[in-house]
Amino acid sequence: MTESTELSARVDGDAIFRVLRSEILAGVHPPGTALREVVISERFGVSRTPVREALSRLQHERLLERAARGLQVPQIDPQEVIQIYDLRVMLEEEAAGQAALNRGTADIMRLEALLERDRAVVDPDDTTKVTNNLEFHTSLWASARNPILMDLLQRLSTHLIHTPRSTLSVGDRWQEVLLEHEALISAITERRSDDARAIARTHMETARTLRLQLLRTTAAD
Repeated sequence: MTESTELSARVDGDAIFRVLRSEILAGVHPPGTALREVVISERFGVSRTPVREALSRLQHERLLERAARGLQVPQIDPQEVIQIYDLRVMLEEEAAGQAALNRGTADIMRLEALLERDRAVVDPDDTTKVTNNLEFHTSLWASARNPILMDLLQRLSTHLIHTPRSTLSVGDRWQEVLLEHEALISAITERRSDDARAIARTHMETARTLRLQLLRTTAAD
């Protein structure tokens, strides 16, 4: 068996799904980008069957949508984005409050390590900010010890990747976010549930306000 054949044997629909999903979430494929079976099959060196399986799963997660030319990364829907932020404000607030009550020592260490990492990154690009920020929030959700709440937040967060620009790259927002993350960690560490809720709510309301400004700017162009 040749090296290329061995590689193809290891690549199945699940592996292709995970790679493409990671790329879409990281913004590698912008909104409107078409993902074609033939091209992906050639890329991974497999038949179209596992590719079709992967694309179907991505469509099920709403990371792809049906368009005239096949499946593509969804275009931004301003009304849906606003609805997502409204829900995230409530759910992020609840997650922070529950994290303050249920977190363990390992959770705090994880959050502190992520904050330290983000502070050490010099001039991060938009993709890095988005990826690192999502990792921080995912760790915070896990600290709440509420699988249902975490699942809802993960599903909501995947929809925001279709927006063309992150709110984290507006002005000095990234540095402000790191300060807010520090305040969240402090409240969660000290089990100040009400404070954690308030910080998380303000954190997400600011993101929503910035997103609305970006949507208005895009609409005016």
